[in-house]
Amino acid sequence: MTTGTGTSRIALDPFVTDLDGESAALRAAGPLAAVELPGGVPVWAVTRHAEAKALLTDPRLVKDINVWGAWRRGEIPADWPLIGLANPGRSMLTVDGADHRRMRTLVAQALTPRRVELMRERIEKLTQDLLDALPDGGGEVDLKAAFAYPLPMYVVAELMGIDESSLPRLKVLFEKFFSTQTPPAEVVATLTELAGIMAATVAAKRAEPRDDLTSALILASADGDHLTDEEIVATLQLMIAAGHETTISLIVNAVVNLSTHPDQRELVLSGRVDWSAVVEETLRWSTPTSHVLIRFATEDVPVGDRVIPAGDALIVSYGALGRDEEAHGPSAGEFDVTREVTNRHISFGHGPHVCPGAALSRLEAAVALPALYARFPHLDLAVPASELRNKPVVTQNDLFELPVRLNG
Repeated sequence: MTTGTGTSRIALDPFVTDLDGESAALRAAGPLAAVELPGGVPVWAVTRHAEAKALLTDPRLVKDINVWGAWRRGEIPADWPLIGLANPGRSMLTVDGADHRRMRTLVAQALTPRRVELMRERIEKLTQDLLDALPDGGGEVDLKAAFAYPLPMYVVAELMGIDESSLPRLKVLFEKFFSTQTPPAEVVATLTELAGIMAATVAAKRAEPRDDLTSALILASADGDHLTDEEIVATLQLMIAAGHETTISLIVNAVVNLSTHPDQRELVLSGRVDWSAVVEETLRWSTPTSHVLIRFATEDVPVGDRVIPAGDALIVSYGALGRDEEAHGPSAGEFDVTREVTNRHISFGHGPHVCPGAALSRLEAAVALPALYARFPHLDLAVPASELRNKPVVTQNDLFELPVRLNG
């Protein structure tokens, strides 16, 4: 595959063995780094906060995969493990301009701030139920499997109106969807099955609408316009994928950060620092989303002393952005819940494609974390932080498991 004559590329580690080191190397390469995605796919990565904000609002960078030269030339195989992220179907994630404004308007009618806030009581109940299921006397537990994973999955299933009986299978499918290690023979089958589950959900809600987001998406209307079934299916898949993975990692990373910074944990537990500071500093310092795929240049786009050539692809390296010293000061590499925020992080995106589920993810973490530590104030890691293992997911800052001692 063509990588550009003389271009030295940083190959993103498909096993994510050192995300912090990789992010540092990307920042050192400048605001625009030449990288290679797993599978030998060459792209550019924006690694600095200011440049990312500019590029995320630059109309010369679009979501239409047909602009991508490598795609048009047939260099991206249909069974590339990341194809579901690069080409996830027609939704507000993959269109721009008037099409994007149309879809975003219709989705906003369904995913209103009121609908999100109405979920608070249910999130609180689910949180307490999960905490009640943990061992009474403390002990060791995989907190990801027992708490951080099921909470957002139950929340997103209830919000979307998805039958809970589908959740075990969705877990398997989404792990394959995000993983760089999914065998090529399973990639297309995984995408097909996911789309089938979403299509069946849409069909059920068309036949019998309920008070859920899927029904609201079906009923949303603007000037007589509605989302098509294809658009609703892709939107559901997008919102479920982003809605649970981001929140899982946010909760897990916050626990790791507090466990490895006991002085700051004490500031929060004593009430001297609000839990919202933990959420925001975790989003910045150990952002749940390490890299977001993918935008395509309709013409040459200069970035610093480099250029994204027309037809090339760009990813946004949020793991690198969050520790950009130009944006967050000389202490950007430190986790500090007392940080004075002068330049807000953009871990949920920026510009027209900013994540529509950001408020829900923040709400879940804001409920889950204080409830967890109120029940287990001495909670701590059961293994050294150096032994925690990242999953082979280049787009997510995600651990295999989170072993903790509940009684510290």
